[in-house]
Amino acid sequence: MLFRVVLAVAVLAIFVYGLVDVIRTDGRLTRGISKPAWIIVMIVLPVLGAILWLLIGRPRGNPPVRQNYSHPTAPDDDPDFLRNLELRRRNQAEASRLKKLKDELEAKADGGSSGASPDAGGRGPGASGSADGGAAGDASSGDADTHDTDERK
Repeated sequence: MLFRVVLAVAVLAIFVYGLVDVIRTDGRLTRGISKPAWIIVMIVLPVLGAILWLLIGRPRGNPPVRQNYSHPTAPDDDPDFLRNLELRRRNQAEASRLKKLKDELEAKADGGSSGASPDAGGRGPGASGSADGGAAGDASSGDADTHDTDERK
């Protein structure tokens, strides 16, 4: 009688241990057959399935170290994405600033060859009509170019 109880407890323990081990094992690491097939074998043939799992199906060696991939759920939570976004924004702003400067230089070059200054048209009435001439008029209007500072010294 005691032998039967011990045998039943041992069978139950092997079955539960094997089933829990199959369930906790990563599906890519099972050997022989797929993980769902091992679970079916364990349920249909409890003792034989558990023994087969422990001998054949269980992965051998050290289990691979789990890599914790902490991927952000949204792009605004990813610091790399935000850093790249800020770099892209700065690069676009710099490109547009350089294009604007290039266009102004081309406009000055085109305007200087025809004899008309592009600055005189954009300042409003009376900007170039000062008594000192063109350079003094630029400095007195408040729109002095940074290059005019050497001439005023």
